[in-house]
Amino acid sequence: MAANSESIDSPCVRNCCLNTDDICLGCFRSLYEIINWAQADDTLRREYLNNADKRRSRQKRPMALATYSGRANETIT
Repeated sequence: MAANSESIDSPCVRNCCLNTDDICLGCFRSLYEIINWAQADDTLRREYLNNADKRRSRQKRPMALATYSGRANETIT
């Protein structure tokens, strides 16, 4: 792996919050992927991004989107 590869930007959105599976709810990378991002080469970074995209697509509609749809104060039953 090439150290300090910088051609693929980090997907970090500065909204770090890990769920019980150690997946960031902001960028959907695993804690392992976050820790190893700086040392990863572009091939590995693409793999991390692909993993994050798969996790994101499996998620239900994020709570943050409720704010934008005008449903932030709606009671969930």
